[in-house]
Order: sequence, then C-alpha cells, then structure tokens
Amino acid sequence: MFWTDLQGPQLSHLLNYQRLLWLLCSFQLPQGDLDVLFSNIDDVIEVNNRFLHDLQETESREEEQVHLIGNLFLKFQEELERVYKVYCASYDQALLLVEAYRKEPELQREIQGIIETVVPQAGPSGLSFLLVIPLQRITKYPLLLQKILENTVPDASAYPVLQRAASALQDVNTNINEYKRRKEVASKYTKVEQLTLRERLARLNTHTLSKKTTRLSQLLKQEAGLVPKTEDKEFDDLEERFHWVSLCVTEMKNNMAVYLDNLEAFLRFRPQEYDLDIPGGPVVQYCSLMRELQLQAFPQFKQRLEGLVWQPLCSLAKALAGPQNLIKKRLDKLLDFERVEEKLLEAGSVTYEEQEARHTYQALNSLLVAELPQLNQLAMHWLGQILCTFVGLQRDLAKHVLQRAEGSLAQLPHSHLSEPAFRKLVEDTLGQTGHQLRSFRENLDKVLPPPATQPLLPGAERQVQALLSRYGPEKLYQVTSNISGAGTLDLTLPRGQIVALLQNKDTKGNSSRWLVDTGGHRGYVPAGKLELYRVTPSQEEVRGQEWPHKDSRHLTPEPTPAPVSSVPVVTQVVAVYPFVARSSHEVSLQAGQLVTVLEAQDKKGNPEWSLVEVNGQRGYVPSSFLARAPSPAPWGWSLPS
Repeated sequence: MFWTDLQGPQLSHLLNYQRLLWLLCSFQLPQGDLDVLFSNIDDVIEVNNRFLHDLQETESREEEQVHLIGNLFLKFQEELERVYKVYCASYDQALLLVEAYRKEPELQREIQGIIETVVPQAGPSGLSFLLVIPLQRITKYPLLLQKILENTVPDASAYPVLQRAASALQDVNTNINEYKRRKEVASKYTKVEQLTLRERLARLNTHTLSKKTTRLSQLLKQEAGLVPKTEDKEFDDLEERFHWVSLCVTEMKNNMAVYLDNLEAFLRFRPQEYDLDIPGGPVVQYCSLMRELQLQAFPQFKQRLEGLVWQPLCSLAKALAGPQNLIKKRLDKLLDFERVEEKLLEAGSVTYEEQEARHTYQALNSLLVAELPQLNQLAMHWLGQILCTFVGLQRDLAKHVLQRAEGSLAQLPHSHLSEPAFRKLVEDTLGQTGHQLRSFRENLDKVLPPPATQPLLPGAERQVQALLSRYGPEKLYQVTSNISGAGTLDLTLPRGQIVALLQNKDTKGNSSRWLVDTGGHRGYVPAGKLELYRVTPSQEEVRGQEWPHKDSRHLTPEPTPAPVSSVPVVTQVVAVYPFVARSSHEVSLQAGQLVTVLEAQDKKGNPEWSLVEVNGQRGYVPSSFLARAPSPAPWGWSLPS
C-alpha cells in the first residue's frame, strides 16, 4: 500500500502539466501568466522523474527495499527542497491569477475545455486541482515515511535510515514553509511606490507615527551610546557589495544615456547633404559613402544598441530597485527587533504584534543573507555581458564601415601610401590649412566694419548721456531680454535698457548676478542678460565736452578742438580723447597721441569711424575723437594784435 502511495500518480499528473502547458501556449495565453501559473514546474518534473526511476529500481530488491527507500529520500532531500520551495512560494500568486480568469467567462470556458481534454479527472476545479497536486505530494512524503516506520520492526537495519528520512522530509516541509513566509514578507516590502507628498501624508495615522517615533528614539539611543547596536558583519559585507554593484549599474546607465544622446546628435549632422562647392574627386565618393552609412549602418547600430544594451541596462536597474528597498526596510525592522529584544530581556514576554515584528526582521534578514550573494553575482554577470555586447556592437560597426568603405578608399588618390606616410601627409596638410585659416581670419578682422550700435529705448538718450558722463563707456551695458525681478533687491527691466555696472557679483560672491545702476534705481540683474553697450561717437563727444569743467585747476574752460568729421587720407592728426578698443578691428588711443588717418570713413562709407594707424597698429576709432594738430605757438609772450 505504502509503495503504491510513494509511486502514486505523481509522474502522470506532472506529465499532464507539460501537455497542458503546451496547449495553453497554443491558446496564446500570455507568457507572463504561464510563468506565474506553472513557475518552475519543469524542474519539479525533472527531479520527480529521476526520483521515480530510482524508486522503481528498488522494486526488484524486496529484502533491501525499505532500506533503499530511506536512503533514496535522504539522497533527494536537497533537490526536493530546492524545486518545491520555489513552486510553493509562487502558489498564492497562481491562485490569484486563477481567480482573475474566473471573472472572464469566455476565457474561463476556453481554459476549462483544454483542462478537461488533458485531465478529465480535474472536474470543475480545473486549474486549482492541478496547481495543488505538487503541494499535496511534498507534504504527504513525511506521513508516508512515518507509516512505513510504524510498520517496521525497531531492531531492523532499515529502521534508523527510515527515522532519518522521515525527519529529513519533515525538515524539508518546514524549510519550504519558512521560505514561503520570507517571500511573502519580501513581496510586501519590495514594491517601490512613487508617492507624492500629499499621498504620503494621507497614509500617516496614529499607528505609523507611533512606530516611526519609536524607531527614531531607538536610533538616537544607539547614537548616544545608551543601548548597544546590533553588529552583523556578514550582512554589512553583502550590503556594501550590493551598493557597489548598484553604483556600477547606475554609472553604466548614465554613461550609456550620454552615449546615445551623442549618437543621436551625430546622426542629425549630415555634411554630405550640403553643397561643399568642391567639384568631383574624393568629395563625391565621401558623400556617397556617408549617405549609405547614414541610411543603413548607423541606424542599424543605434537600433541594436538600444535593444541589446540600453533596454537590458534599464531592466537590470529596475530589478535592483526592489532589493534596495528591501535593505532599507530591514533597517527599520532591525530597530523594531532590537526594541523587542530589550523588552523581552526586561519583562520576559512580548505582545503578539511585537512577536510578529521580531519574526518579520528575522525573515527579512535570513532572506537577504541567503539571496544577496546570488543577486550580486548575477548582477555583475549581467553587467559584464552587457559590456561585452556593447564592445561587440562597436566592433561590428567598425567592421561594417570598413567593408563599405573599402571600394571608396581604393579610388582615393593617396590609397597607395603606407600608414606612416599617410599620417605625415595629413599632419602637413592640416598644419598648412590651419595657417591659411589664421591668416584669413587676421585679414578679415582688419577689413570688418565696426559693430553696429544697438537700438535704444525711446527717450533714453539723456539717461545714457548721464550714465556715460558718470561711469564712462566701459561700464555701460544693455539689457538683451526682458528681466522680471524675483527678489526685493532684483530689478525689473525691459529689453534695450541701458545700465551702468557697479559690481560684477552679489554680496555672496555669485558672479551670475551683477549690481547695476539704471540712473534712478540700483539693484541686481542676471549677468547673462547683459551685453556691453557700444557707445556712438556722438555720445562720447558730449561726454568729452564735459571733462574740462571737472578740472578745478582751469579758471576758464579751454576751447575744445573742432572734431574732424572728414579727415583727408594719410593725414597726421591728434587724439583728443582716450579710446579703449573693444574688439580686434579697433585700436586704442591715448589723449594727445599722434595718429595717422588712412581712411576717413569705414567700409560702408560711414564718416563717424576712421581707419587709422597708431604705433604700427591699424584699426578703427571714432572720428570725433580726432582733431588736426594745432600750429606751434611762438616762444615767449605775444601781444594781442
């Protein structure tokens, strides 16, 4: 009887799982649902298949059969525990899915029809009947062994083996239940919820506030040294390793995001579509090659990169979020555990809720200690595979590009050169081209017209003249866009407003906020919305006429030399006012300096600027800053005529 129960219909039922799984796949049930329903049923079938085969071999050895059965259970103890604990841990989720199917009558009828075809004895219970069979089998083994033990003579040689086997299978069921409980605790705290502040506040109640207050009190007492802190070197090492792995994954993900952004920018840049104004030759071959690569090689590389590197990286980062949250929860539960342990030592007893908190910590800690090493190893292996894939994709891209470019490279005029000779040719060409570019830039700077004056706000001329006379042209700036002051010391200014710079940083040393004067108010504005104001010569002239009045040594104002509005070509004149060059196509002047006028106007014919030469340097200066050199006065006194 017991032998029949041991063999039982276990394998026939388990083989029905395989047939049912195949039919449900053909029924196009989602793969995710199949993974939840049947979990690791393939592993369960494989172990039971070998177990049944060994059981059948004992049938021919009747005298030693009981002894062999006991040893067989001891042999398969670890394997049975390994496969059944995974299946049992997923059983509750499978039942929830079965209940969800029952709410869809059409889907339920289809599934029930398939089950009745494969397993007629399942009856109306359907999936529930099949799902519970593995659980019933593993829980029945200790009972069957106990029955065999009761019917075995105590002094028989097989009796001690059967005792060990019955105890071992009882331990297997205990460990499976403990593993299932740990998984339930973990599933409760693994969920990572993105809650707003309002949602977090809505979840607060008296109970949660009491728990958080107690934990904070326990933590403060530990930091103050009033109570000892639990030390767990094994877990601390695992946690450090896990955080290091998480950091590697995060850094890799961030770097890959930047790489994809740069790749996207590279694909948007298509020089081959522009008219380079270079007829024939290598340019045509280059444009043809780049079009082909832009249409096929690079988009295909980007697609493979996203599918084989980026998406697995995101999945890996998401997979690590749950364990990371579980580690944080363990710290909270550790504080609860330490408080309960203190109370247990003092009072000798705890409440049911406190006992549950104690068990919750023990379950979390045991699960993390058992599974973190495997998780760390798998995550590093996964990350290594992703890196190898990334390197392989780049190698494939380089190989693809070289294959495509082979034909075009052979037609280039320098294809016969060796690599060192070609490198030297490129360096020489780049050096020569760079020198030509610098010369072109220098010549361009000399012939560029002076910068155009920015438009002023209506009626702002008098304000600009006041700021100019007070601060000078080098301190004037113009607002490039509307400014809305946010603070009490910030100014609100319209676009085009002229201000004078007082300080290029605020009181905290922040150089992005400048202190300015508008002529009526002082305050801070963003430095990025200011640009140096280019003063027109007429404005400088007004300011220059006011200078003599500021010198108290002159009893009477000296006459201002007449400005030169149109100076003859190559004329020797004198700089009346100092001028500071603001760009490379202007030249600086000092008051009283001799100046040679080359052209009395700029390239656009504007007479307000003159091209001059000073100390061997050429550039533009305001024409109103120049005056003809006065005739030398006779030595000594002269009588009025």
